[in-house]
Amino acid sequence: MSAAPSVDVFDLGSEHEQVVFARDAATGLRAIIAIHSTALGPALGGTRFFPYASTADAVRDVLDLSRGMSYKAALAGLDLGGGKAVIIGDPAALKGEALLRAYGRFVQSLGGRYYTACDVGTFSADMDHIARECDFVTGRTTAHGGAGDSSVLTAYGVFQGMRAASTVAWGSDSLAGRTVGIAGVGKVGRHLARHLVEDGAQVVVTDVATAALERVRDELPGVTVVGSTQDLVTSALDVYAPCAMGGALDDAVLDVLSARIVCGASNNQLAHPGIEKSLEDRGVLYAPDYCVNAGGLIQVADELEGFSFDRAQQRAGGIFDTTLRVFELAASDGVPPAIAADRLAERRMRDVGRLRGIWLGA
Repeated sequence: MSAAPSVDVFDLGSEHEQVVFARDAATGLRAIIAIHSTALGPALGGTRFFPYASTADAVRDVLDLSRGMSYKAALAGLDLGGGKAVIIGDPAALKGEALLRAYGRFVQSLGGRYYTACDVGTFSADMDHIARECDFVTGRTTAHGGAGDSSVLTAYGVFQGMRAASTVAWGSDSLAGRTVGIAGVGKVGRHLARHLVEDGAQVVVTDVATAALERVRDELPGVTVVGSTQDLVTSALDVYAPCAMGGALDDAVLDVLSARIVCGASNNQLAHPGIEKSLEDRGVLYAPDYCVNAGGLIQVADELEGFSFDRAQQRAGGIFDTTLRVFELAASDGVPPAIAADRLAERRMRDVGRLRGIWLGA
């Protein structure tokens, strides 16, 4: 029986500067920190706490997410690089002060090359625990001088990106009278739903968590709830907003999707290479995920200067103009918006990054 072919770990993260595996047996911590690029500055990206089916799944996710953070920071005009971390396990069973503080010591050991923040499965209070062992933490609670919940400006930025897409698709920056379907109404989707309702949109939502749906129904009684993502994407929509996990846009979804615009908060929405061209061929205007969901990064990055919500919100409002720039370049270059966004981000990383090189830490 022949052995399974080996995989070179350098091939897996061929674009990345550094990938760190961290383990603390006493607390059950198993974490991976991926630094994609520090060409523009120290890498900043959240810590995802998730029960991955395998370590290989966790590695793939952290590599994809950290790469996206480099592009997100570059396109948002920030002097930051891209990084991400994942903690493997069920946060409901494993997460506690000791584990978070152990994780904080590993982040501290990187000497400022990576700043962490919140992501799926982690919250501002968790960042406060991590910060007891680490100087390189953002997204802390307001009680500790932090920016608090970054989902607030993430949702605001997605809304601005959606307004820009609406301008291109329908000649109006308002979603009034449009039907918007949101898949995932946890941290970000709930705030996005409120912006849309206030703008006069008809909002349809779904989520795997009953509690999340009940909260939205209580806060926004006019919102329509459907049972599954399949029910959502097959319904009559003007805009589809994926706001849960990645890979939301695959061939099966495209086959049934009626929406003119896709604009949501999820990272890594495109399930495979080439799907961006399929979207364009079907007349769907795709607002690139890392372009429109940069509000949370802008919020926690502002914390590094001494947090001002008004200043961060003003900067996040710039996502409207950035999204328009992406659509304009896509039209002029004859490429899908996802390719245009990559070109803009890569141009900045190349032009500015060549002046800096690799970030050596604080």
